[in-house]
Amino acid sequence: MKKKLVSGIKPTGTLHLGNYFGALKQFVDLQDEYDSNIFIADFHALTSIQDKDVLEKNIINIATDYLAAGIDPRKVNLFKQSDIPEVTQASWIFNCITTMPFLMRAHSFKDAEAKDKEINVGVFDYPVLMAADILLPGADVVPVGKDQKQHIEITRDIAEKFNRLYGKTFKLPKPIILERTESVPGIDGQKMSKSYGNIIPLFATDEEIEKSVMSIKTDSKSPDETKDPDEVIIYQIHKLLITKEEDFELRKKYEDGIGYKEAKDLLIEDLKGFIKPMRDKREFWRNNPKKVKRILKKGAKKAHKDVITKMEEVREKVGMKL
Repeated sequence: MKKKLVSGIKPTGTLHLGNYFGALKQFVDLQDEYDSNIFIADFHALTSIQDKDVLEKNIINIATDYLAAGIDPRKVNLFKQSDIPEVTQASWIFNCITTMPFLMRAHSFKDAEAKDKEINVGVFDYPVLMAADILLPGADVVPVGKDQKQHIEITRDIAEKFNRLYGKTFKLPKPIILERTESVPGIDGQKMSKSYGNIIPLFATDEEIEKSVMSIKTDSKSPDETKDPDEVIIYQIHKLLITKEEDFELRKKYEDGIGYKEAKDLLIEDLKGFIKPMRDKREFWRNNPKKVKRILKKGAKKAHKDVITKMEEVREKVGMKL
């Protein structure tokens, strides 16, 4: 039997290249190798979205994006997190065996607290709900970005504590992190993020591609000066789109001396070729929202079936099943 893969993404707006190479590409590449279960994390999204219309729109959009990016619903179980109520039940049980000092060490909490002292409880409790998402369906592996590796460590710690208290119940999942694409740089050199306003949209139009690439920061080296490609943002993005052979040739261009205008033109050309097929597929799914909803409903039915037995086991072990 195939090992089970579980992961998800919050429906919080426009996807960008960082989302694709940090997570979505992994989902697509691994969908033949694993029993893949990908959820739209709408419970998690409530930490930052408290607008009904926005959340509903984002859920449909993110499902459309998944499908356009290459997720095959015949191979991947795609569903909405909130259609599996057992995860919130399990999350509460995990809350009761998890201490506040333990969660206060989470990077996500410390980062949020540094920005805003009045953060909501959902932000603080985020790793526990994530643990329920992963442990209840029995995940073997979880594709995550480097910045979420700690959440998998927290998930494993929660599983180990539950197993110690109540007997062996949960697997200890392992993260899958592609070293080559741990962090995709944005057009300003920081990690690509909507919050930094430095993204290249995953389904950008040709005009948007040109505008984004032409905004990429560069240094003051002249066209004929040799350049270390690993220090050039243009190259760091470009290398993600090409083969090893093409990468070898591209690196040589930088080392021999290439103007940043030429480098940007080359990136624009390859980005257009990379994005257009996905943009066309997205247009198909965008025009067929009923099909998207049917896929999510079917996925939820299967996902729910997968967790019911485990949740009953959990209830029995903690003393709730009389």
